[in-house]
Amino acid sequence: MDSKRVETVSARVDAACSSPGYPQLVHKRGVRARLMRFFPCSTAKKSSSSNQSNVEDELELSAVRHRPEGLEQLEAQTRFSRKELQILYRGFKNECPSGVVNEETFKDIYSQFFPQGDASTYAHFLFNAFDTDHNGSVSFEDFVMGLSILLRGTIQEKLNWAFNLYDINKDGYITKEEMLDIMKAIYDMMGKCTYPVLKEETPRQHVEVFFQKMDKNKDGVVTIDEFIDCCQNDENIMRSMHLFENVL
Repeated sequence: MDSKRVETVSARVDAACSSPGYPQLVHKRGVRARLMRFFPCSTAKKSSSSNQSNVEDELELSAVRHRPEGLEQLEAQTRFSRKELQILYRGFKNECPSGVVNEETFKDIYSQFFPQGDASTYAHFLFNAFDTDHNGSVSFEDFVMGLSILLRGTIQEKLNWAFNLYDINKDGYITKEEMLDIMKAIYDMMGKCTYPVLKEETPRQHVEVFFQKMDKNKDGVVTIDEFIDCCQNDENIMRSMHLFENVL
């Protein structure tokens, strides 16, 4: 990933943060620095032969608790190439030498992206979305499967993933309370670096608007079909679905 492409993605992400319904984020370092953190190989000064070393060779030389599936299998299960998987694995291994990440480590890493606020609650919800087998840890497979959807998935796949994030108790419905919990977590994560400055009641006001729009039959819950239908008819949401497609 070259620096110009990262800068382009950063600008697009920052612009998206000012969409209606979400306050504008004021980044000190910007998204570019965050992306670079997870793709250290893009800036490392190594020989070309070293940069293309096989990730399986690295595993053989490293005493890790968790060994990821073979690259061929991950290639088949995701929309990443072998080289992209190698880059992603080196970034993951750099942050998580054991090969897996638990929730506390995930929160520590994520909090570094949002030093101006409290990202712990949102990181908790995000961790649960990546931890698809609910075993309390995120493996490299969990990470790349989720990332593949977010970066290269179809609109339907991305919206399904987002629904799963908001469906906190995984009962197949989103309640107003669940939506409010996520929204509060987002605002807590943003902290004071928003414009305009948020009022305490802002998250609840936004949830009232969003929930009324999504809950078509007014039964007090949002189904996956209602969620997808509403999102597909929202221009801002649809634009955001394409933000990261060319990150790698």
